[in-house]
Amino acid sequence: MVSMETVFSAVALVAAPFAGGLLMGVDRKITARMQSRMGPPVLQPFYDVLKLWGKSPVITSRLQPILAFGYLGFSFLSVALLLFGGDLLSIVFTAALAEVCIVTVSMSAKSPYSYLGGRRELFCMLSTEPLMILSALSIYIVTRSFIVENVLTFEEPLLPLLPGAFIVTGIVLLIEMRKSPFDVSASSHAHQEIVRGVYTELSGYTMALVEVGHWIRTVLVLSIASIFWAPNILVGWGLALALLFMVILADNAFPRLSWQRMVKTSWALGFALIAANVLLLVVTGGATI
Repeated sequence: MVSMETVFSAVALVAAPFAGGLLMGVDRKITARMQSRMGPPVLQPFYDVLKLWGKSPVITSRLQPILAFGYLGFSFLSVALLLFGGDLLSIVFTAALAEVCIVTVSMSAKSPYSYLGGRRELFCMLSTEPLMILSALSIYIVTRSFIVENVLTFEEPLLPLLPGAFIVTGIVLLIEMRKSPFDVSASSHAHQEIVRGVYTELSGYTMALVEVGHWIRTVLVLSIASIFWAPNILVGWGLALALLFMVILADNAFPRLSWQRMVKTSWALGFALIAANVLLLVVTGGATI
């Protein structure tokens, strides 16, 4: 007999792309209000994707459709692993495979803007993947498990024990959503000097697939943030949404950094926060040895 937890996970998995699209719509609306504009409707991301799907794509490489589907597929798989209580490290590595797909798409095109965007996306991966692995290791130090199902049953909230890892998750969210000051590989704003970066040569349904994959990856990082208050899922998602608001605020308050500054800042701040957090755990006895 199928358990209620399995049914809930399956429903959440189907709802993930729709939740991601709604979050993108809310993002646009809040950003517009911060800039004294009305902004588009909350459902505008869905209208955009439907319009893209109906357009005839310009395929610049035979690999482009395959890799676009790969980006969406691996993003979807990483969320599935999380929702069904999988291994945190497997989730991080599966999400990294999706990034490899989008980098390959952009660097396989002949456009110099797309190629440059792909190179910068590699540096984004270099900034986020080590931080996500370190965050997973921090969770393991406390819970003695990489398995999400075991982490969710830990007897106390992780946020008081791992505030540094939670902040690092926020840094990853900034880079994943391509928000200032870390929107170096692609941007939805007019100040991006490499046009659309990794998205330059995507069009029609391939762009729609990548856009939906981007929504799912945003949901993935927010879901990871929510497990820092695992005993109460509502409080956890409240924290995740608060983190999203801080990311939107940062996007509107800070100028974009160069890719060199992005790597240095994310590594220096991320490694320092994780190291300080682990040291605090050892000193206070919060680490499970």
